[in-house]
Amino acid sequence: MCIEDNVQGVTQLHNVVYVVCSGSSVINTFNADTLSPLGEHIRVAGMTCPTDMVACRDDRQLYVADYNYCIWRVSADHHSYVKWLPTKSTTGKFHVNRLSVTSRRLLVTSHPPTIRQYSTTDRQLLRVITMPGYVKELFHGVETTRRTFVVGHKGTPLKKELSAVSKIFRFFLRVLATSIDSNL
Repeated sequence: MCIEDNVQGVTQLHNVVYVVCSGSSVINTFNADTLSPLGEHIRVAGMTCPTDMVACRDDRQLYVADYNYCIWRVSADHHSYVKWLPTKSTTGKFHVNRLSVTSRRLLVTSHPPTIRQYSTTDRQLLRVITMPGYVKELFHGVETTRRTFVVGHKGTPLKKELSAVSKIFRFFLRVLATSIDSNL
């Protein structure tokens, strides 16, 4: 497998590797064992700026972040797709950086530095976590099996240009969720 383009997202679901490239509306497909092209690319009309992609094994769906627009949900089986989640809401617009998925929960890292967690079954926003003021940029985040989060970010309490990996503990989430709810 060789893709000479600006690759933005790679994920695997069972025997297929999926790849999206910057500025493309196509999801390329490859055999996971041989890495040879499958020849059945998935075209997502309207997708303009993919920044990441993940696969949910539970529902056999691909979730593709489109930086300026939305998150697309694409069926790995039927190649049908839908604008699953807009990135503009009544509280403002956010830009999607990266995605991760765990147990039917989609984690979205975005700018401004925020983590948003959604249910993949009904798109319900489960929580919003605003990063401390010293975090200038979120690179990526994952949810652990203990329902805490590990994030890669730029900015620490001592050096704003330093990159770090931090764990966000459950008690910290409760404090943030309470302050977010009171501001809505």
